[in-house]
Amino acid sequence: MADDINEAQAGTLAVAESSDTKADRLDLKVGMRDIGPCKKHISVQISGQDIDALRNLTISEFSKETTVPGFRMGKVPDRLLAKRFKKEIAAQLKQKLLLQSLEQITEENKLEPINEPELDVENLEVPDTGDFEYEFEVEVRPQFEVPDYTGMTIVRPIREISEEDVISARNRHLSQFGQIAPHEGPAEAGDYLVCNLAFTHQGQPLREMEEVTLRICPTLRFRDAEITGFDTLVIGAQAGDVREFDVTISREASDVEMRDETVHAKLDVLDVKRLELPQLDESLLTRFSCESPEQFDQRIRESLERQVAYEQRQRTREQVLQKITESATWELPEGLVSKHVENAVRREMLEMQQAGFSREQILARETLIRQQGISTTQQALKEHFVLDRIAEQEGIVCNSDDIATEIYYMAMQRGESPRKLRARLAKSGMIDNLEAQIRERKAVDFILGKAQFEDVVQEDFFQDTVEAVNRSITSTIQDTEYETGTTDADLED
Repeated sequence: MADDINEAQAGTLAVAESSDTKADRLDLKVGMRDIGPCKKHISVQISGQDIDALRNLTISEFSKETTVPGFRMGKVPDRLLAKRFKKEIAAQLKQKLLLQSLEQITEENKLEPINEPELDVENLEVPDTGDFEYEFEVEVRPQFEVPDYTGMTIVRPIREISEEDVISARNRHLSQFGQIAPHEGPAEAGDYLVCNLAFTHQGQPLREMEEVTLRICPTLRFRDAEITGFDTLVIGAQAGDVREFDVTISREASDVEMRDETVHAKLDVLDVKRLELPQLDESLLTRFSCESPEQFDQRIRESLERQVAYEQRQRTREQVLQKITESATWELPEGLVSKHVENAVRREMLEMQQAGFSREQILARETLIRQQGISTTQQALKEHFVLDRIAEQEGIVCNSDDIATEIYYMAMQRGESPRKLRARLAKSGMIDNLEAQIRERKAVDFILGKAQFEDVVQEDFFQDTVEAVNRSITSTIQDTEYETGTTDADLED
């Protein structure tokens, strides 16, 4: 979220680049009124006197850069320039008036825009004489008092990493390079079913998916629904078997008419397969920048420790954010929330990658976020605004070393070079996400540094209990959006 917000602040409403030739402050008449949550309508009037002054300045600047036959550069009469280059001068004048007036309005009214203003620049015309008037709408940061964040009592989960945890995590890592092969006999937990899926609603066909490969887990999760107890439904199945069950569509599904509706699913088993793990040979060790299996296991343990820290941070963060956002009763525009759903997904996926979670775990979390997209994003935006204010108040920043460290751990987890990963992150715009994420994490850590803790044993979260399907039951359009959107594939070659 923060990356979009920062970009907007650097846009039209933020600060136009200063120049030595910039005119004095404009004599503005500004009308401002609230038209919704965090949204303002602003009307502006610039006096004809200021317009004339900026017009003369524009012509003067134009003269220094323009040649006209028969005249030396800088010696062309203003009247001739104004007549011959009327269109070009008018465009530059409009740009100056808008940038300078918008900057001045932002500064004088202490506006903090979170998106660029809704301003129809193309259809605005500056009059030859008289005042220039225009109006626009803009979404701004909510105004609120920063809550007291000192002396909190936080329940903190703790967990020791066991050898069994390391072995399980090693197998998850190696599974990225394994092969699934046909298996004779009934399916067991952890096996894969190749199947056709058919969904109907009130007896009418809704959606079909052909030759989908599903890992047998307790939960099967789609973009807009999930099936609990999936393993008990399909364990023991063989090629040719059929399983049928009902599923309830999420109440935040994009298809409004299908929210909370019950859909019937029919699963035709085509084949049963089992994962064959690769040998941890020299080639794989090299890919993970390890010299020995012992070093690889040590890296696995470090990754698990980061995952414990992530879970610990998430649970403590939830408590901190719940406490500091209790007073955040202000509403956010629905349009703003919708625009940031995708960024909320990117942010959490990136943080899980940093913590060393497997792709299956990350995809499972992504599908859950998308099921609860609106409510999750609205809360995340509120948390961002509060944490960003605290970070600003406490002088908390993210530096280049912080980013380099995070990229190193992500690259190690994926078995690739940090330089290559950084280049992809920069190309996709996710470096901004990473920077904002680290800054917010530091703000939470700052608050936790002033808190008191009550430690409890952390539940087992290392097991993969969710199989995520990167599709929607109710819409084929969403599949295309997701496949080209912001999933773990953003970081793939």
